[in-house]
Amino acid sequence: MELAVRGPDGKQAKPITADDLVFGLKPHLAVVHQALLAQLANRRAGSGSTKTRGEVEGSTAKLRRQKGTGRARLGSIRSPLMRHGGIIFGPKPRSFSQRLPKRMRRLAIRSVLSAKAADGSLQVVNKLSLEKPRTKEIVAVLGNLGLERSTLLVTEEADKNILTSARNLSKVKVLSAPYLNVVDMLSHRHLLMTVGAVRKAEQLWGGARALRRRAPIPAPEPPPSAEAPPAPRARRRRAAAPAPTPARTRTRARTPVPPPEAVVEESADA
Repeated sequence: MELAVRGPDGKQAKPITADDLVFGLKPHLAVVHQALLAQLANRRAGSGSTKTRGEVEGSTAKLRRQKGTGRARLGSIRSPLMRHGGIIFGPKPRSFSQRLPKRMRRLAIRSVLSAKAADGSLQVVNKLSLEKPRTKEIVAVLGNLGLERSTLLVTEEADKNILTSARNLSKVKVLSAPYLNVVDMLSHRHLLMTVGAVRKAEQLWGGARALRRRAPIPAPEPPPSAEAPPAPRARRRRAAAPAPTPARTRTRARTPVPPPEAVVEESADA
């Protein structure tokens, strides 16, 4: 895409061709919102600290007896109900930091740059340099470009003269291109970039970096044709259980018992 370029005096200059992956992308609002919340959360110090009733100084003895006085029940002087007592559910030192993947952070920056370029909030100046710090010159440049509201001024590299000249302006902030972030771009109405800053942004977040993926996306498998029905699934037969082995029986040799008639005859002979 082409970006219009103007000079510090407000006159039109030769336009430049910018990378569509950085300045012509369809904004991904969900990623921009997540990057905004992560950056705001990382700003939080999380150093607030209070003491509970077990940490404050004081005796643990009961102040007065439980019943009979007609007054409220009280425990020790460390109670949160007492002056200089502990704090109930007070803050403790903690970390609010959120980790955002690198590709999501780059996509969020490209989305905001593309949105600024689409709605006309992005302006490009061909050259911006000062021999010495002078706030009047920065005010004159912003007036020539029609930037009356809050403006984020982005340069290719850190320029001390421009930073010193613009730090007295309440609605103007100066950043170098490598430090461009989502919160600063969304906090300012206008975005003023030099041609060198545009090329630096393309080098950092455009080109092959914008198309790089962690792994190739596998191609979808073709659906089965309607003419050939799917082959029936073969059933798996269970193996026949082995026949149970007969239990072994132990046979004991027994002495034959004589019939009762033979016993009677033997007794008669005796």
